[in-house]
Amino acid sequence: MIGDSLSSDITYGEDQRLSVGQKLLRLHWPVIIVICALAGIGVAALYSVADGSLQPWGDRHIGRFVALLGLVFLISVIPREIWLGIAYPAYLASLLLLVAVLFIGAEAGGAKRWINLGGLTLQPSEFMKITLMLALARYYQWLPKRLVSHPLALVVPCALVGAPVALTLLQPDLGTAMIFALVGAAILFLAGVSVFYYLAGMGGIALAFPYIWASLHDYQRKRVEVFLNPETDPLGAGYHIAQSKIALGSGGLSGRGYLQGSQAQLDFLPEKHTDFIFTTIAEEWGFIGSAVILVLFAVLIVLLTIMAMRCVNQFARLMIMGTALIVFFYVVINIAMVTGLIPVVGVPLPLISYGGTAMTTIMIGIGLAMSAYVQRGQPMNRRQLGALW
Repeated sequence: MIGDSLSSDITYGEDQRLSVGQKLLRLHWPVIIVICALAGIGVAALYSVADGSLQPWGDRHIGRFVALLGLVFLISVIPREIWLGIAYPAYLASLLLLVAVLFIGAEAGGAKRWINLGGLTLQPSEFMKITLMLALARYYQWLPKRLVSHPLALVVPCALVGAPVALTLLQPDLGTAMIFALVGAAILFLAGVSVFYYLAGMGGIALAFPYIWASLHDYQRKRVEVFLNPETDPLGAGYHIAQSKIALGSGGLSGRGYLQGSQAQLDFLPEKHTDFIFTTIAEEWGFIGSAVILVLFAVLIVLLTIMAMRCVNQFARLMIMGTALIVFFYVVINIAMVTGLIPVVGVPLPLISYGGTAMTTIMIGIGLAMSAYVQRGQPMNRRQLGALW
C-alpha cells in the first residue's frame, strides 16, 4: 500500500499560487531525461531495422515523441482537480468507444481493435488504460479508508475493471485485457484492498480454468500450445518465438554490432519494428545493451514511485502509481513474450517500439503524473470533492 508520507518542504497553500513557469520548474526532470533516453534508443533501433534509414519508421517516431513531449508539459501545468473532475466522463467515453469498435471497428488479422476516422486510426483500448487509472484513483480518493476492503465497496472498482476486460476479450485482444486486469488489480491493492480477496480470486481462476480454456479462440489456444512446445509448428505459429530466440541467443554478451543483426537485417525476425524490437536490440547490442534498457525502465518506475510517495492525497498517489504500473506491465509482458516466457500476445515495448497509440498512452500518463507531482503538497478536502460530484 502506498504510504502517507508528506513532503516536508511544501506548504499546502503554495501549490495554488504557482505560475506556469514555476510549475514547469517543479517537474521531475529526471523522468523527462529517462523517457528521452528510451525514445532515443527506439530511434536508433528503428534506424537499424530500416537498413540504416530514418524512413519509414525512425522519422515518424521522432516526430511523435517531440509532439507528445510538448503534450506532457501542457498536461503537467493543468490543475490536478481538472483530471479528477473528468475522470468518470473520460472513462465512460472510452468505454463507449470500446463498444463502438465491436460494431464499426476496422478488422485486421481477425481482430477488431481500431476505429478509422478519416486518415486517423484510433485504438480506444489504449486510452482506456489511462481513463481506467483515473476512474479508480478518483473512486479511492472519495472512499473512506475504513471502507476500502468492505465487500460492497469492491463492486464499483471491480465493475470499472471488468467492463474493459470483457470488451477487449471480445475484439479479441488478450494482451490488452491482461494489462487492464493487472493494472486494475494492482491499483486496488495499493489503495488498501485486503490480500485475502486476491487469494480468493486466484483460487477462483484456477477452478474456472477449464471454462476459460474452452472459451479461447483457436489461434489463442494455438499460441499457448506453441508456447509449451514451440517445435510443434516451427514454420507456423511457432515461427515468431523461434526466430526471436535465435536473435536473442546470437547477440551474446556485447552483440553482433550496430546494423549487423542478421535476423533483423535479413527479415527473418517478424514485427521487428514493433512487438519484437527488443530482440533486434538484443541481437545487435547483446546482453549489455538489453540490460541498459531494462535498467532505464526500472529507473523510470522507481522515480515514479518516489514521486507518488511525496504526494499528500490518494488521487495523486494512485494516478502516478497507475502510470508506473502501466509502464511496468507493458515492459514485463513484452519482454516475457519475446523471450518465450509467455505466449505471444502482441504488446509493444513502450517508447521504443514503433507505434503512435502506445506511445501516446505512456506520454499522457507521464503528463498526468507530472501534474500530480507539481501539486504534491496540496491536499483535497471533502468540500472540494463534494463540489466535483
